[in-house]
Amino acid sequence: VQLQASGGGLVQAGGSLRLSCAASERTFSSYVMGWFRQAPGKEREFVAGISWSGVSTYYADSVKGRFTISRDNAKNTVYLQMNSLKPEDTAVYYCAAAKWASREVAAYDYWGQGTQVTVSS
Repeated sequence: VQLQASGGGLVQAGGSLRLSCAASERTFSSYVMGWFRQAPGKEREFVAGISWSGVSTYYADSVKGRFTISRDNAKNTVYLQMNSLKPEDTAVYYCAAAKWASREVAAYDYWGQGTQVTVSS
């Protein structure tokens, strides 16, 4: 599965961004999808995940209530709506695909190239 993330950019604190991740395969709907992020000097961390059907979603505590993950299986695309952004949200954001729901980096088999999100104070 090839993943292409987009939608990053520079935004002021309190602002919003919507990330998109397009997948290359029709089997997209059989994968759990996740968003991760990595700030300079830090390890990659889980942000949000969504089941293959889109019914179940789960979030890191740091983004709960501010970020929303969703997917459109007809378009082979997963989204991350980010509201009330904070400077500490600044990172490269990655989408990833896995066979099973997990918050662990190692559980994800396929990764997009990353998109930079910068939140200014």
